Amino acid sequence: MSNIECRRSSKKRKRNDDEEEEIALEKQYEEHQIAPPPIKFRNLLPIKTKQGLVPQQIVQEDEESEKEDDEEEQVVEENETDEENDCDITLESLAEDETDPSKPLSAAELFYQRNKALTQRKLEIGVLSSQVLENPEEKVTNLRLLLKIMDEQTPVIYITVRKLVIISLLEIFKDIIPAYRIRTHKDEGILLKKSTLKLRKFETELLQHYKKFLQKLEKACMALQKKKGNTATLSKEGKALGHLALSAMCDLLVTHPYFNFSENITQVIVPFLNHKDATLRKMVKEKVETIFKEDKKEELTLKILRVLNHYLKSHAHNVKVEMLEVTLVLRLRDVNLEKEKELEVKQKKLMSKKQNVLQISKKERKRKKQLQHLEKELLETKAEENKQAKQRNLTEITKIVFAVYFRILKSSTNNKAVGVCLEGLAKFAHCINLDYYMDMVNLLDKLLKEEWIGFKEQLHCIQTVFAILSGQGESLTLDPTRFYNNIYKNLLEISASSKAHEHFLIVLQILSDCLIKRRKKITNKRMIGFVKRIAILSLHLLHNGSLGALGLVRNIMQLNKNVDILLDTDNSFGDGNYMPELDDAEYSNAASTSLYELALLNKHYHPIVKKFVKNIVSGVPTSGEGSLVPEIGKLRPEELFQSYDMSEMAFNPSVPVPKKEKITPSESHQYKAVLISIFLHFNGTFCLKMNLW
Repeated sequence: MSNIECRRSSKKRKRNDDEEEEIALEKQYEEHQIAPPPIKFRNLLPIKTKQGLVPQQIVQEDEESEKEDDEEEQVVEENETDEENDCDITLESLAEDETDPSKPLSAAELFYQRNKALTQRKLEIGVLSSQVLENPEEKVTNLRLLLKIMDEQTPVIYITVRKLVIISLLEIFKDIIPAYRIRTHKDEGILLKKSTLKLRKFETELLQHYKKFLQKLEKACMALQKKKGNTATLSKEGKALGHLALSAMCDLLVTHPYFNFSENITQVIVPFLNHKDATLRKMVKEKVETIFKEDKKEELTLKILRVLNHYLKSHAHNVKVEMLEVTLVLRLRDVNLEKEKELEVKQKKLMSKKQNVLQISKKERKRKKQLQHLEKELLETKAEENKQAKQRNLTEITKIVFAVYFRILKSSTNNKAVGVCLEGLAKFAHCINLDYYMDMVNLLDKLLKEEWIGFKEQLHCIQTVFAILSGQGESLTLDPTRFYNNIYKNLLEISASSKAHEHFLIVLQILSDCLIKRRKKITNKRMIGFVKRIAILSLHLLHNGSLGALGLVRNIMQLNKNVDILLDTDNSFGDGNYMPELDDAEYSNAASTSLYELALLNKHYHPIVKKFVKNIVSGVPTSGEGSLVPEIGKLRPEELFQSYDMSEMAFNPSVPVPKKEKITPSESHQYKAVLISIFLHFNGTFCLKMNLW
């Protein structure tokens, strides 16, 4: 028993020793642990209740925790700035997570990565743009982000991204730009309302971003203008970007012509009217013509013409015709170049009269009445000047346009440029001073004798002369016989197969001026000779040209009954045989012949031509048998030529397919009689020249 008890007691000792060792180790481990920092409280103001004062405390944070919070705030701010700098993300950074840059990529992978980057850019541009349009004043800073995206440098997508940004910013600026011109204000130290300050801040930021956008567009546009000595070729993508930038600048100028930097835009786009690329010239020309038509104040029109005039001087007028053709759409009406001087003289007289009244008048009442009356007149003249601000702009525009035209006519030998100038002079001849009419007519007569001048330019010279003589120049003592002979001779140069048929509209306008407007100043012989020549010409033209010629003959017959002699087949009235080969209608003896051409035109394929022939043969009645319906009869020759034009390859009205019919012996005998009569009254060589056989 004793042995067993000893063993038990020894085991209990061992257990106790082990437990003591474990307790010691636990104490040692706990001693080595860092004690948690004591919680600090900060006393607050107590709250007073019915039961008394209740103390208030809050846990005071440590400096380390405050530093951690500051670090977290800095991280948040950095994240926000990273969001603003999304435009610095490149295609390589997008592909780092998925692919190893050292490994080559397939075409499909490259295409996927490009689409992925482009989609992200599209999303950014769309979100930023929509926010600006929803609330421009609050989100105007998004314009800065869009302009930063416009500087995309990733080779694969930068052209597409820039195009998207240009289109987006164009629509944004077209929508949010105000209708007035923003002015810079220097009002430091002046207290303003919050709303006024907010508006001015928005206008300032808008103007800054708009200026940067225009500078980027100008840089892209200038890449299309090749400077001397620069042999580098622009890539296809760069040209497309330049075209888009130029189109955007033109659209901004058309939409907001009176906003800031409009003068700068005109200085950029006007030189492109002389660019070698026809598509660019056409686009800029259309936009400039739109501005000229829609400009009510004529302020921007004057600015564009000043830039154009300076460009023409610097290039010695060796330019494309588009630069001059834009002036043909100007609306120069009732422009009096001397009116401005007259107003100045009138105002000076009134001021001098006012001074005389002040010096001479002695009675106070009488002087006051006279002063009031004079002040009223002065105010009226000032009001007239305010109302005539547009008129002054028109006067200045007219001076610039005529200065350009006269310089080119005197110095240039470019057929196309001279033709446009002559066309402009013919259109705006009513605005020229009478003092310059004789000099202009002599200049045009000299041009007609030049060998290098073309057919169209000759027509414009004659058109300008008769436009002058039919308007304010009626009082000029000028013999226009040489101009009548020139147009009479040139009528033989026009036919359906020649290129001159395109200019037949100009011929109709000239004939209307010289035969209808000046019908009281020409002889019956010349009038009859022209009518006979026009009838011959109608056989050589397309149906729209024939209608224009017959419409002119119809109008002349309505106004001058002496021409009816051409409807009589009795040739005993004339002074001799008809001589169509002469270049002077006065001595052609056209009264000795008849309008045999109407017999041929009566078989014309176009039904309207037949109706006009029937009307002329019947003596141009306005009602009854042989008359025309009002829809056709009221059209002028120029309108007939344009209304029945076949440029779209469609007849108006539709022409039925001709049926094959056998000619009876009686009809054959009639045709032979007509041809023989024509031969008897024409010279054989002339008939061959006119393709009558």
